[in-house]
Amino acid sequence: MRLSQRQVNKNLEKEIFQMLYQLIVDIKTPEEAKSFLEDVFGKNESLALAKRLAVSYYLSRGRSYGNIRENLKVSSATISTVDKARDTKGFALALKKMGKVKF
Repeated sequence: MRLSQRQVNKNLEKEIFQMLYQLIVDIKTPEEAKSFLEDVFGKNESLALAKRLAVSYYLSRGRSYGNIRENLKVSSATISTVDKARDTKGFALALKKMGKVKF
């Protein structure tokens, strides 16, 4: 999907993001999450998100760029971008939550 160059009203933008955040909170099961991600974002966008999260997870476990690049089939640029973002609140939260997941 291409984003329009026209700006959405800031109040409306805030409202639609709040709806999205609440929807994410309300998703209860992995099956619901899978349906949501694949139907709304599509398989490729969902895979890109999953790979970014996996890159972050593997970096936090000390894996090398080469190992991650080979196993996840991502570019060094993608790994570098994720590596720089790993200290943000969102990635820190994701890593904390993923600590409970077995890969």
